[in-house]
Amino acid sequence: MSNPIIVPLDVPDADAARRLLDALSPSVDQFKIGKQLFTAVGPRAVDLVHSYDKRVFLDLKYHDIPNTVQQAAASADGLGVWMLNVHVAGGSAMLRAAREGAGRRMLLIGVTVLTSLDDELWTEVHGDGALAIPEQVPRMANVAEAAGLDGVVASPREIASVRTACGDAFRIVTPGVRPAGSDHGDQRRAMTPGEAVSAGADYLVIGRPITQADDPSAAARAVLEEVERARSQRS
Repeated sequence: MSNPIIVPLDVPDADAARRLLDALSPSVDQFKIGKQLFTAVGPRAVDLVHSYDKRVFLDLKYHDIPNTVQQAAASADGLGVWMLNVHVAGGSAMLRAAREGAGRRMLLIGVTVLTSLDDELWTEVHGDGALAIPEQVPRMANVAEAAGLDGVVASPREIASVRTACGDAFRIVTPGVRPAGSDHGDQRRAMTPGEAVSAGADYLVIGRPITQADDPSAAARAVLEEVERARSQRS
């Protein structure tokens, strides 16, 4: 079975990223490069992950005018990125432009509602009349699918509704995954890895419970064992 774990390299420099790659390469196949590391060292971060023969999820969450996003997606494809995300809130024209720029080799994933948002924060931004998060996420997933995206980022709590809305082939990348007993931090809508896989997640983004563990590789292996148990129970 494929390894669904994506570990964020949320570190300030290349040396710190290299230490995580050294520790986790035996247990993890995909690493996420976000704004912190990419702002610090740029495309060299992608080259570093590739030097370990690992795949890169470039987590820059593009949200801009269509032409800008199209060109940025094309540049990401030129770096050999495996997966890229864009905000669904940018609208269908932007999403179609992103798809054109990304080509077909790279997975293009839409961000729905950030997992740091709960109902109170959602209402603060969008007002009392807005659709609630559980209704908004599958609606946004349908927009992403219609624009040709390969999947969405969605919290564990919305996995089942996205799967129902978009089918089994649509990829679901799930942050907000926390092993039982770990601190949820700023994740408001969390599940354990086993629960997320049982609900239908394809990829699990798991950061601090792995990267800040005394033995990161052992922590990643424990998550993978939990995932495999959940998969065996589903089959």
